[in-house]
Amino acid sequence: MLWIVPTMFGITLLVFTAIRLAPGDPATVMIGISSGGEMREGEDVQARIDAFRYEHALDKSILVQYLGFIGPFNVTPDGHPWFGGSGADPWGGLLALDLGQEFQRKSMPIAEELARRLKVTVPLSLVSTLLIYLFALPAGIYSAVRPGSRRDAVLTVALFVLYSIPTFWAGLMLILAFGAAGLDWLPVLGLHDKDAADLGSWAYAWDTVLHCILPIAALTYGGLAYLSRQMRVGMIEVIRSDYIRTARAKGLSERVVVMKHALRNSLIPVVTLFASILPLLIGGSLIVEVVFDVPGMGRYAFEGLIARDYGIIMATTTFSALMTLVGILLSDIAYALVDPRISYE
Repeated sequence: MLWIVPTMFGITLLVFTAIRLAPGDPATVMIGISSGGEMREGEDVQARIDAFRYEHALDKSILVQYLGFIGPFNVTPDGHPWFGGSGADPWGGLLALDLGQEFQRKSMPIAEELARRLKVTVPLSLVSTLLIYLFALPAGIYSAVRPGSRRDAVLTVALFVLYSIPTFWAGLMLILAFGAAGLDWLPVLGLHDKDAADLGSWAYAWDTVLHCILPIAALTYGGLAYLSRQMRVGMIEVIRSDYIRTARAKGLSERVVVMKHALRNSLIPVVTLFASILPLLIGGSLIVEVVFDVPGMGRYAFEGLIARDYGIIMATTTFSALMTLVGILLSDIAYALVDPRISYE
């Protein structure tokens, strides 16, 4: 838990430096956006660009910008006043949970918009994670207790094929298969129909469920295939242990041997994977949300990348990093619950 703090600072520093050194100038991008992409004749473009850079401290060194992003810092080395966070609050910045405002929408706090986007991404991710474990664990156990059988071979091939399919391609195929161009069974874009606001509560909820089916399927299939294979490997290793042979020699049923004695010890690698699956689903759903036009955090990160909005990029990557560290912490705690031999006392 103590290591989370310096690790987070290290991650934010690396990401902050990387995006500042990457090609592309947010000032020129945003000035083009604010004027509709075309500059009026006689307009002092350079003056507007300079003013934009000064307003957002883009004319300062990377170190000065980073200190402003982290917390209260109200005087730059050359004496110009500049406050951290939103630019108006001297106690702003990441330490005060102030992520600033968007470049394009100056009145929109990034933290507020991020919270709204998370209300979309988190439920989809949690449902997807639940489905991954719900189907992957039984599939892995089934393959492990029947290694080398025809059904195990068919299941292995099917899961490897699923795991090898790129997410963007799978999303497009789902749209073509179940959308209006194919079977026309499910809506393929957004979370609601255009007239959903006029529907009753139950009809509105059902409309939301129908819109979520394909994005959840695209989020689930890859993790399901990978986790089931890891479960199979862990279970096979445990089943071959001496204490399992002893349990069978005592006359215990195969179900008791597998579900009571083998399953718990084979969950260690599965628990380890939880540290990466949940953060990837929450912060790494960029492709799925863009393909299905879902207004979640992944799409918000994509919009920030396109607009060169440093605040949005830092907010989304920082949150994803925090979720990864929390996932690792939860995995460490779960080890002691799964395996009594592990203790942190």
